[in-house]
Amino acid sequence: MDIWFYHLTRQPLDKVLPELLERSARRGWKAVVQARSEERVRALDEWLWTFSNDSFLVHGTAADGDFEWQQVYLTTGVENPSGANARFFVESAEIAPALAESSAYERVVLIFDGNDPDELQAARDQWRLLKGQGHALSYWKQTEGGGWEKMAI
Repeated sequence: MDIWFYHLTRQPLDKVLPELLERSARRGWKAVVQARSEERVRALDEWLWTFSNDSFLVHGTAADGDFEWQQVYLTTGVENPSGANARFFVESAEIAPALAESSAYERVVLIFDGNDPDELQAARDQWRLLKGQGHALSYWKQTEGGGWEKMAI
């Protein structure tokens, strides 16, 4: 399992997350997006309906059911009802509890805003915790053009 930390410096989560979810879908993967608050889940649910006129990500929450049809499942919990291959953490959601629940993920990604001191500190804390548990981690930083550069392993 790959655990990647994505450090946002140039573009906001609302721009980056749909792109990463589309990449996962192109790989044939389902994804879970875990946030800390129901407000963020509702906002993401709404945003994923409208983020692009040229693209569509089938997504939903526990309230929607039909998990087998959801390409992207949005939650504040550790569940993985669609059997997702990738799990994205936003809003400083904690990685370790979800990994304790299921280790079936091919990729785990924490996306954090480097301009938010609280999110930056939470990402550092999670890095130390997961590294201490023996996980292999990669750190990716956003470039000037909005791409990604691998900074550390």
